[in-house]
Amino acid sequence: MIQTFLLIGQSNMAGRGPLDEVPPIVNPDVRMFRDGVWMPATEPLHNDKPAMAGIGPGMRFADALQRRHGGTIGVVPCAFGGTALREWQPGEPLFTAAVQATRAALLAGGVLKGILWHQGESDSDTCEDAERYISGFWSMYIPLTEQIGGRNVPFLIGELGEFLANYAPGCGYFQVTNRKLKEIAASSPAFEWVSATGLTDRGDSLHFDAHSQRVFGLRYADAW
Repeated sequence: MIQTFLLIGQSNMAGRGPLDEVPPIVNPDVRMFRDGVWMPATEPLHNDKPAMAGIGPGMRFADALQRRHGGTIGVVPCAFGGTALREWQPGEPLFTAAVQATRAALLAGGVLKGILWHQGESDSDTCEDAERYISGFWSMYIPLTEQIGGRNVPFLIGELGEFLANYAPGCGYFQVTNRKLKEIAASSPAFEWVSATGLTDRGDSLHFDAHSQRVFGLRYADAW
């Protein structure tokens, strides 16, 4: 049995931390589902944008769980950088790909144990987008969990980074989005909030650096 976790959201879940900033994590009992098969997990876990792919929270999360609880931990990397919540709705390519990959991973020996979500930067450019985040989230969450059998598994919601306050091109309403995300996290026992307090960016005021992603991954593990 492979204890399986779906990774979804945008670039800070996919990972943009420089690969040379932290030592690699090597654990033969951590697997990733790619190209239709389970294989040894290596970073970058995501290849959404190969030229930008880097360290995300997923590897540290999986390694921490495996060392604490034993067994085999598997991740299904389906995050994609720069994507808004509307692109994660039923019928959209990212939603469909996540459902198909998760179903295939479960058929190949996985048992769904949780979903990690980090998304919202692309919905923080306008107050209108940030204010309607909750309705968009539920229209994604309910069909997603119905289609992969994940309604009652832990759904871990990551906080947007404080450094977005300095991101000049956009994200001016990220604090509103964070409030909406926190409201969602408090609305059900299946949800858990993952704080980004004190974490730092890679110098672009948008993406967590590799060291912070290692800490963030551990916080996701603690939340689970």
